[in-house]
Amino acid sequence: MPAKSKAQQKAAGAALAAKRGDAPKGSLKGASRSMVDSMSERELHDLAATPRKGKPEHVPPKK
Repeated sequence: MPAKSKAQQKAAGAALAAKRGDAPKGSLKGASRSMVDSMSERELHDLAATPRKGKPEHVPPKK
């Protein structure tokens, strides 16, 4: 599943680092904090590995 925005990709990268033990889990904020618990390492890797070219910074939430 590819990331829809740069912000989602950055959050997945931070969550992946915490899941692997490279960063402290307590340093996570917002979406990355919930991602680390709810997603597998493979899912986080797939989100974080999405190419950034052409991605918007943020995607507005659906109403």
